Amino acid sequence: MRYEFYYPQGKKKALTFSYDDCQIHDRRLVEIFNKYNMKGTFHINSGILGSEGFITKEELGSLYKGHEVSCHSVTHPYLTKLPKEQLVEEVREDKRWLEKQVGYPVRGMSYPFGAYDSNVINALEVLGIEYSRTVNSTGGFSMPSNFLEWNPTCHHNSDIKDKLVDFKNPAPWQKLPLFYIWGHSFEFHRENNWEVIEDFCKAAADDPEVWYATNIEIKDYICALKGLVFSVDQTIVYNPSAVSVWFSKDGESAVELKAGQSLIFC
Repeated sequence: MRYEFYYPQGKKKALTFSYDDCQIHDRRLVEIFNKYNMKGTFHINSGILGSEGFITKEELGSLYKGHEVSCHSVTHPYLTKLPKEQLVEEVREDKRWLEKQVGYPVRGMSYPFGAYDSNVINALEVLGIEYSRTVNSTGGFSMPSNFLEWNPTCHHNSDIKDKLVDFKNPAPWQKLPLFYIWGHSFEFHRENNWEVIEDFCKAAADDPEVWYATNIEIKDYICALKGLVFSVDQTIVYNPSAVSVWFSKDGESAVELKAGQSLIFC
């Protein structure tokens, strides 16, 4: 038997955004995302909220509703230069405070200044951080081998409309392509080029083949796919995860395998 895997509802591609630093320009960026039904993940420094130029603590929950709030450390230091105790404090307390505001476990992060090493990764693994985005753009649409070193496709200033053309027309061998864009909302204000993201979202919106998702939704779905359990002859498929997954057998139409469900094929 030959199985092919899809994103939710049988979609073939996925698009996600990742933005850092929680400056006031996130307000305009969220408006654009909401206008075009995009999903983003916003990495927050809880110790900076309310400072000049940054969003307030009071608006955090409502502003990012429908998107994902994620860690970015309390004060945005170089994590690689901190003693172990301070590293743990920066991540744990950021996570703790954000969870109280948004009402769900915060499981993601992006590295301040893009700086990380094996010590940082090892610390994140025991602090409940399940993925962390780097600033190492790949230019491609592949999934990471390690979600704690999640390299994005590109920064938003890297000809994303041209890259969208490639994304809409992937090579036949590409499976589950993911277009992952990162940046900082203040860059649009600084460069006076808000049309870059507005035009991109307009061009990328309403594609029936694309799943618009947050970073953690992508991570959870891929882990659910990898966790599927097959019988020896591959006629029985069991989904032990809490997430429904979609796949097809021998070129047939995609089917949904719900959380905790098994399917038997003749």
